[in-house]
Amino acid sequence: MTTDNIDESSAPLIEHLAELRQRLIYSASAFIVGMVICFTVWNPIFDFLTHPLCSAMAVKGHSDCGLILIKLQEGFFVAISISLLGGLVLSFPFIAFQLWRFVAPGLYKSEKGAFLPFLIASPFMFFLGASFAYYVVTPLAFDFFLGFQQAGSVLGDGDTGQNAVAGIAFQGSAQEYLSLTIKFIVAFGLCFQLPVLLTLLGKAGLVSSEGLGNVRKYAVVAILVLAALVTPPDVITQVILFVVVYGLYEISIFLVARVETKREARLREEGYYDDEEEFDDPLIKEFDEDKND
Repeated sequence: MTTDNIDESSAPLIEHLAELRQRLIYSASAFIVGMVICFTVWNPIFDFLTHPLCSAMAVKGHSDCGLILIKLQEGFFVAISISLLGGLVLSFPFIAFQLWRFVAPGLYKSEKGAFLPFLIASPFMFFLGASFAYYVVTPLAFDFFLGFQQAGSVLGDGDTGQNAVAGIAFQGSAQEYLSLTIKFIVAFGLCFQLPVLLTLLGKAGLVSSEGLGNVRKYAVVAILVLAALVTPPDVITQVILFVVVYGLYEISIFLVARVETKREARLREEGYYDDEEEFDDPLIKEFDEDKND
C-alpha cells in the first residue's frame, strides 16, 4: 500500500450516515448560535449596512437618512434577516471545517492537497466580492437612485400655482433597503466564486483553458444575462458586474492553464506524458520517408 492511499479504512454505510448526521447537527448548532449572537446586536449591524445610503444622502444634502417601517412586523423581519445573514457568516468557518472532517477520510493525500486550498479560497473570495459590493458598488448605485429626487416648491399667498413643482423625496422601507443591500452583497460574493469553481473543475479535468477560451463569446452573453438578473435595472451596476465577472472569467482561464501546465509537468516526470507529435502534412511525411530510405 503506497503513501497515497486513503488514510482511513472504509466504513459501513450506516457509519457514514451517522457521521453525516453528527456533522449536520454540529453545523446547525453553530448556525443557531451565530444567529442568536447577531440577533442581539442587529442594530449595529443594520447601522453598518445603511452606511452607504447615509453617505450617499449626505452628499445629496440630506441630514436624515432614516428608513421607515411600512408594516407593523417589518422591524422584526429586518432583525431576522440580519440574524440569518450574520449567523451564516459567523458559522461558515465551522461549517466548512465540519465538511472537511467528513470528506477528508475518503480522500487520497494528493486529493487532500488539492481540495483544501479551494476550501480556504472559497470564503476568502466571497468576502472579497462582498467587500467590493459594499464599498464600491452600493455607493455608486445609491447615488444613482437618489439622483431622481427633486425639491418641491412651497406655494405662497400671492402665488398662482402655475410654477409649483411637486417634490420627490426618498422615504425608503427598511426591509426593502436591506433586501437590496443583501442582494448586492450575496450576488457579488457568489460571482467572485467563479475562479475557484472553474479552477477546481480544471483540476478535475472537466474543463480546459482551450475550451473556456473557445466559448468566450457565449460566456459574454451569459454574463450579460446574469448582470441583468441579479442587479437592479440600472446601467451602472450592470456594467460594473459585467466587467468584474468577465475579468474573473479571464483570470479563471489563466488559472486553469496553470493547472494544466503543472499536470503536464507531473505526468512527464512520471513518464505518462508523450511528447511525440504526429504531423498530417504530406510534405513532412515524404521528408521523413526519404530520410529513412
